[in-house]
Amino acid sequence: MLAKVASATIVGIDAVEVGVEVDISAGLPGMVVVGLPDTAVQESKERVKAAIKNTGYLFPLRKIVVNLTPADLRKEGPSFDLPISLGVLAATEQVQVPGDLLFLGELSLDGSLRGVSGVLPIAATAKQLGKRGVVVPLTNWEEAKVVEDIAVYAFAHLQDVLHFLQDPHTYQEPVKAGSVNASVVHHSYDLREVKGQSHARRALEIAAAGGHNLIFVGPPGAGKTLLARCLPSILPPMTPEEALETTRIYSVAGLLQGKGLITERPFRSPHHSASGPSLVGGGSFPRPGEISLASNGVLFLDELTEFKRDVLDFLRQPLEDGFVTISRTKQSVAFPAKFMLVASTNPCPCGYWGDAVQPCTCSPKQREQYWARLSGPLMDRIDLQVLVTRLKAEEITSTATGEPSAVVRERVTQARQIQQARFAQEAAIRCNAQMQTIHLRQFCPLDDRGRSLLEGAIRRLGLSARASDRVLKVARTIADLAHSPSIQAHHVAEAIQYRTLDRFNS
Repeated sequence: MLAKVASATIVGIDAVEVGVEVDISAGLPGMVVVGLPDTAVQESKERVKAAIKNTGYLFPLRKIVVNLTPADLRKEGPSFDLPISLGVLAATEQVQVPGDLLFLGELSLDGSLRGVSGVLPIAATAKQLGKRGVVVPLTNWEEAKVVEDIAVYAFAHLQDVLHFLQDPHTYQEPVKAGSVNASVVHHSYDLREVKGQSHARRALEIAAAGGHNLIFVGPPGAGKTLLARCLPSILPPMTPEEALETTRIYSVAGLLQGKGLITERPFRSPHHSASGPSLVGGGSFPRPGEISLASNGVLFLDELTEFKRDVLDFLRQPLEDGFVTISRTKQSVAFPAKFMLVASTNPCPCGYWGDAVQPCTCSPKQREQYWARLSGPLMDRIDLQVLVTRLKAEEITSTATGEPSAVVRERVTQARQIQQARFAQEAAIRCNAQMQTIHLRQFCPLDDRGRSLLEGAIRRLGLSARASDRVLKVARTIADLAHSPSIQAHHVAEAIQYRTLDRFNS
């Protein structure tokens, strides 16, 4: 007898419907799974057999063929355990499986249901397909509930699923562990902890207001890492669209851990030993990398010059495009990568070049080789290049606190609201940093004085066309923070001062 059960698989950060067809016929006992399954799907045969037996149902000693459609799409992961087991039971007429429900879940040998990744995009796809609901493991319930207007049925055991199919009216919704749409975000770092560094604090505020990339350069202990880790505390709240996109990415990566909608902007800080694929994503079945996990948030690269140069160059295209495409022989997927790059580094190998107290012990050749690890095209894409100096003795011992993050965040949020109104007709732009060259003529016009300042900086610092465009974007953000409808000459002058590190790559 033939039975069909609806399921789905992940492609990129989206889901594709998969039909699980189970045919049971006369022949030597055994189960065959076809339809380009990976190893985890192939191993489901033993998990399904043990789970059905340990749940008290009959596993047929006949020839069982499981076909996963479409046959030319690779299927991976253990999420097909539940639909395959239900297909076997339906084909032997032990249960009836409705066609308007979509099933997914991993089975333990005792029949317990274990959580799987990618539930959020699968639930969204089920809604688009017109399904009445989805059946998921209990640990994935809050994740699936993020999708509105579709029923979510969550269970801890195969036996519970079978009871539900026999009598749907007995289903009781789980008790919420917490609010799915919690909007209160608590940050571990606050700008009030930062002593001194008014120039760096100002640059951090500008970066947050416009979504600009930022690098801090200074001696050890100057506070570069602390400043960077305070950035999430001054970023504006995520929009519903950003929160949903971020949650989909973490769902596919299997990092939600039973949580619902992500409302806190991501902050990712990979070690400098990270490889290129770990940053941009990859694998035989492409999975999102650090830049996608940081999408709508911050990617912090501490000790930037310790990263391999070829690894850093992987970031160049995503920084421009806002997405990364992973291509394989039979598959090509795109992952979002709309992140803010924040980096920190020492000015030289010993760390004290330009320091007012401790002399630098590096030779000019060593400093040249040190900065050669950062390519010119990468530095071009960093909007704000900030020198962080050693704190003075009175600043270190001072008990006074700086301006708290909550106050700065209010100014940043107001600047972002100005940008949202400006780009209301531009669906692909959410902040100033995402403007393309064509938008600069419309939104960043300069008066004669401002144009003269920019032209002088281009000649003096050797700025490329890309770098000069980024100066304009930063100037636009500075004007937004000042609630100025037009870019003034002093806005351009302040933006230019944040390109002073370009001389290290000239």
